[in-house]
Amino acid sequence: MTQQPAAGIPGRFICIHVLQSVPYSNLNRDDTNSVKTVQYGDRERTRVSSQCWKRAVRRYFQNTIGQQALRTRRIGEAVEKTLREQREWPADLARRAGQHIAAGSSIKADPPSNDDPAWSTNAMVYVPATAVGELADIAAAHREQLEAAKDMKKGGKSVLPTDDIDQILRSRNGVINLFGRMLAEIDDASVDGAVQVAHALTTHGTDVEIDYFAAVDDITDTWSDTTGSAHMGSTEYSAGVFYRYATIDLNDLLRNIGGDLAAARELAAAFIEAFVLSLPEAKKTATAPHTIPDLVHLTVRSDRPVSYAAAFEQPVTADRTGGFAAPSRVALDTYATAAGRLLGGRGLLNAGWASLETKDLGGLGNRADSYPDLIDTAVTAALGEGDQA
Repeated sequence: MTQQPAAGIPGRFICIHVLQSVPYSNLNRDDTNSVKTVQYGDRERTRVSSQCWKRAVRRYFQNTIGQQALRTRRIGEAVEKTLREQREWPADLARRAGQHIAAGSSIKADPPSNDDPAWSTNAMVYVPATAVGELADIAAAHREQLEAAKDMKKGGKSVLPTDDIDQILRSRNGVINLFGRMLAEIDDASVDGAVQVAHALTTHGTDVEIDYFAAVDDITDTWSDTTGSAHMGSTEYSAGVFYRYATIDLNDLLRNIGGDLAAARELAAAFIEAFVLSLPEAKKTATAPHTIPDLVHLTVRSDRPVSYAAAFEQPVTADRTGGFAAPSRVALDTYATAAGRLLGGRGLLNAGWASLETKDLGGLGNRADSYPDLIDTAVTAALGEGDQA
């Protein structure tokens, strides 16, 4: 697989490698509330799914760039709420308008059920948050038809124009241009994502530990008239050093935003920062696992992305002081050096790192003093300083 950067930019891919020590926590649970794991090499590792961490990244990213996107099957209810609370529509008419919006697109919708109390689209829409107001505008423009219409029935036809609703559901902003959108039900609504995110896994074997807990009843505790707790339960946790990896395809990003280099710089830098500093929030009130990465390594490549996950196929063993973080940094440096030698330097345009590590890690390129400096250098190396792609 060999690919070339778009005309006018030096780099095609920015690869983000992160080592992060996360203490006792459960960032991502499976369907039985257990810690997610994976067998890699001959050891079981703690795993955090890419979908989980990507959601944390997306929320951080949205706050950084000041744009919000909405992924939901309840777009009709959102329009109903807007009409009722912000535009003072009667509740019955607002509800009917939400029904006709939900059923009026090419996605179609299902009537209320035991699981869904209101009409919900047959697939999730993913739109800029501003789309709710724009759909409310469509309802307002057709208020007379809605007042004369009946509530939606299964298989019924909306009185609202499908083309107008579909056009709003095709709209996108920087969030969707970066993360992509799958929406096959509406022509030309799907957007190929410009970022790829790997599942995070620990660099070493981990054990899942069960935390038994009991909740004290304050009345019982005060009166001391009986024994026993108000609640008992158990939760699974683990701890370890994670290797995390993501890559940005700048060609895809520039295609999605019409070749706007300034926007590409803003979006790429914001994504890298979000990937580096975000953390899933599961069980946060019980564990507060808010660490920062031990090390961030960025590479800019012209040919193809390269993950260094294989550096940890052989699980890292603790050093003499008992920690996994320092030997994980050494393993990453060693693998990057070997991979670079094997590839003959082919495709690598820039490499840098920033870390808590005090030793030099020459295989990772030039050391930066801070994560912002590291990100700025990589983005400039990838996209250049010109105005046109």
